[in-house]
Amino acid sequence: MSNETQRIEITTLCRHYQVEQTFFSQLNDIGLIETITIQNTQCVDETDIHQIDKIIRLYRELDINPEGIDVIMNLLDRIDDLEQQLTATRNRLGLYENN
Repeated sequence: MSNETQRIEITTLCRHYQVEQTFFSQLNDIGLIETITIQNTQCVDETDIHQIDKIIRLYRELDINPEGIDVIMNLLDRIDDLEQQLTATRNRLGLYENN
């Protein structure tokens, strides 16, 4: 069994999502996705598809540009971090309340 991540070509994603290749270049430039060049072909890890789906929904459904998507994704990441900290704090507090 191999632990290698599968790669998906950017051209395949462009056809699937019906966006230009420059869109994925912009996402890579601002750090939202990481593209990998394999034999002169731009690819992404298949593990990034969930993130790409979110980005495409924001881009299409809300008409948000890549820079705005970057801000939103950073805020969502920050909210997730805060929720995890809150859960950890509640768990620690629960230990003291039960004693």
